[in-house]
Amino acid sequence: MIETYIESGDMFVLIDEGVKAECVVTREGPGVYEIKNIATSPAFQKQGYARRLIDYLYTYYKHCQIIYVGIRDSAVIIPFHESCGFHKSHRLKNYFIQHYDHPIFEGGSN
Repeated sequence: MIETYIESGDMFVLIDEGVKAECVVTREGPGVYEIKNIATSPAFQKQGYARRLIDYLYTYYKHCQIIYVGIRDSAVIIPFHESCGFHKSHRLKNYFIQHYDHPIFEGGSN
């Protein structure tokens, strides 16, 4: 999926003695950006790296009006993004089923 927009987005990599987290940010319209595919290396999850990357993105894109983050409906992911200041705005039904050619798992289940 990332191949469909990586050329038109900006890639950010948080490096702290090696790669810890990364994401791509795309421009969706005037003053509107979306954080896509934010991920932290499994060995470094729950250590604040994704939050630091998001904080940096808020500073980097301070000129924009809206920053979206595309996430799936998850008991783990939604609370994290809400704690970073994001609010639910809209939902695209079956987005991940329709756009990914493989199941997405969280904690051993999809």
